Amino acid sequence: MNLERAREEYLSHLAVERGCSANTVAAYGRDLARYVAWLAERGATEPDDVSLALVEAHVAELSASGLSASSVERAASAVKGFHRFMLTDEISHGLPTADLPLPAKPQRLPDVISREDAARLLDQPFPQTPTGLRDHAVLEVLYGCGLRASELVGLDERAVLLDEGVVRVFGKGSKERVVPILGAASEALERYLDRGRGALVGRRPCPAVFLNARGGRLSRQSVHAIVEKYGRVVGLKGLHPHTLRHSFATHLLEGGADLRVVQELLGHANVATTQLYTHLDRSHIRRVYLSAHPRARG
Repeated sequence: MNLERAREEYLSHLAVERGCSANTVAAYGRDLARYVAWLAERGATEPDDVSLALVEAHVAELSASGLSASSVERAASAVKGFHRFMLTDEISHGLPTADLPLPAKPQRLPDVISREDAARLLDQPFPQTPTGLRDHAVLEVLYGCGLRASELVGLDERAVLLDEGVVRVFGKGSKERVVPILGAASEALERYLDRGRGALVGRRPCPAVFLNARGGRLSRQSVHAIVEKYGRVVGLKGLHPHTLRHSFATHLLEGGADLRVVQELLGHANVATTQLYTHLDRSHIRRVYLSAHPRARG
């Protein structure tokens, strides 16, 4: 089996057996297509043609090409996973990436808005139209539940249990988690479901909670446009759905929420990802220290 065929087998393995998201599979597919083409230009078309020196040269070339550090790190990770898969499935007889270190990815702190800015965004007047009610619910649910844009548009009506105060969310890798929906987020969503969604339903009923003007499932691009539009109204230029998710996590931690609980709410596989949020507000950490330590004030 040559490298191109092995690449196709690996992508199928990621999608079917590992349950990776379509976006992840597509990104790895692009990274590995570039890698396999690069190897072919150097005469390496079979799995056992690849050496550590070739892999290192490829990664070094990616770094020198101007790609972001996170893109290089993802590409190197894809290459390592690809070779590990070929060895496990006996497509190759060696593991040239065994000693390949992943490039260091600089730690980038998430963007957040203040509690006051969140209040200005969510308390602004929204049109009492089907799309206005929808837009308000979109913003409240993103901030109130900490959902990714892809998770929000993927919500179906059957996953929303307002009487129980929860929504069932399918995150990365189709992993399900249950997230509380209470207070303002629950109220905005109930108003939209009661008074807005029915007017957007088209000839073909769609199971999605959030519908576009044609009655189909709202797209991620539309969610981005909604967030940016209402952010601009209150002076928050370039506001992004992920900023609301980051703000959700940060404000919970500032309010005293346990890190493990926030990890569960966000659907992070690794608590180290959630720990990024603990570095955001040094003044908050100082206040907690001063109030909690018996000898902090001398």
